[in-house]
Amino acid sequence: MVTVMQTVDTGHEDMIHDAEMDYYGTQLATCSSDYSIKIYQMKNGTHTLSADLRGHEGPVWQIAWAHPKYGNILASCSYDRKVIIWKETGQWIKLYEYANHDSSVNSVSWAPYEFGLILACGSSDGSISILTNSETGSWEHKKIPNAHAIGCNAVSWCPAVPSDTSFDATSTQRPPLVKRIVSGGCDNLVKIWKFVEEEDRWQEETKLECHSDWIRDVAWSPSIGLPRSNIASCSQDRRVIVWTSDNFVSWIPTIIHTFDDVVWNVSWALTGNILAVSGGDNKVSLWKENIEGQWTCISEVNKAQGQMAGSEQRAL
Repeated sequence: MVTVMQTVDTGHEDMIHDAEMDYYGTQLATCSSDYSIKIYQMKNGTHTLSADLRGHEGPVWQIAWAHPKYGNILASCSYDRKVIIWKETGQWIKLYEYANHDSSVNSVSWAPYEFGLILACGSSDGSISILTNSETGSWEHKKIPNAHAIGCNAVSWCPAVPSDTSFDATSTQRPPLVKRIVSGGCDNLVKIWKFVEEEDRWQEETKLECHSDWIRDVAWSPSIGLPRSNIASCSQDRRVIVWTSDNFVSWIPTIIHTFDDVVWNVSWALTGNILAVSGGDNKVSLWKENIEGQWTCISEVNKAQGQMAGSEQRAL
């Protein structure tokens, strides 16, 4: 049974689009159509506003915390076509601003820390930008043009896994890690992109087709030591699909549920086996795969009421 632990009155003056806890669960960042980002210190069931970041000139759609190995760093993206990277150095400062998109930037996602400080950004102009912090401290950028027709709505990184998934874990020589991202767009497609080191470029590796309307979010599940990858996608078609692969080549789609309204967000637990889903029905539900491979709803909360209904399980 899941319970609502805490409700935070953010003080935003307009709709909130994203809320993200940091790595340690001690800071909460929120962003809104009021153009602002707010950061709260969370301690013993209380929350204290510690920063009010203003630098965007339009609604802020999404925020993402970097791994704490690189300090207290937060990325944000906005309708104003900008990506801003913020860093706390006693106080929060604007570390870097990227304004090389032609339309709204809808999604930001940090790479696994093993790759360095790298940020993927998806935009309504159809392209995906990859921002990399170099050894000199400067920021370099690559772009995947025309990644999605009409626009890219979501990006997510694959966990850092070896190029050879069948390698011997006891061997002293490990194969190199491979950079991959998954994206979802207005072309109803989920795409997987792989970075080819020899050619220094990103290339489309796989195109996943099953949704019948715009993709609203994608999420690659954390690695839990198994040689299997899971990607969750949700769409305007009201469906949530989990794509599964053992080799990054062939992907098997499983429709875990068709909801009553558009589904906006999917997010994996750190354990990689529980999926949170939220959508236009004003509910957040948690889904888990059982030993038979069926996905069941283990808990549900109505966001308006703040009450959790976990007794009724839905088996597919």
